Amino acid sequence: MNTPRVAPGTLRELGPVNWLVVRAMGLATGTDDPHIFATLGRSRGLFRGWLHYSSRMMPFGELSRKETEMIIIRVAHLRSCDYELDHHRRLGARAGITAEAFEQILEGPDAGWGDRERTLLSAVDELVAERDLGDQTWQALRRHLDERRAVAFVLLVEQYDGLATTITALRVQRDEFRGSGRR
Repeated sequence: MNTPRVAPGTLRELGPVNWLVVRAMGLATGTDDPHIFATLGRSRGLFRGWLHYSSRMMPFGELSRKETEMIIIRVAHLRSCDYELDHHRRLGARAGITAEAFEQILEGPDAGWGDRERTLLSAVDELVAERDLGDQTWQALRRHLDERRAVAFVLLVEQYDGLATTITALRVQRDEFRGSGRR
């Protein structure tokens, strides 16, 4: 990725509330300078609204943490968003996604999954590619998710698809994680 189009903000550019939020998010994510939060934080109140909305998807969403991470990882892979993959490799591991499962998610729905996981990953693929779900995919999804969770699924996929677009368009640089010396 090239030079950021919007540089991560400083205390002065973020304001004290957003600056504190960015610092807290750095502690939570294991990085001293979480670029996505410090970049989006420049939008001030919009940032806090986005954080609230985002947190209702992850970590406080309707789907299990493991399924949520599977979905996010698949979206990040389909969108070639290394920033999201870096973070959700780590968050996915905390949610129980092994290194082998991570690679299976990248391979896709036909990588030996059970019916539920295959259905979720297939629906992610279709939603990202088509911006819609066909009737057959919707029916398969509904076999596994009630109406409320099906709505949450669509919102989750689109949240992370949109975030990948934002990261790409703003040229947000990948983070360095504490203690690893690498991304």
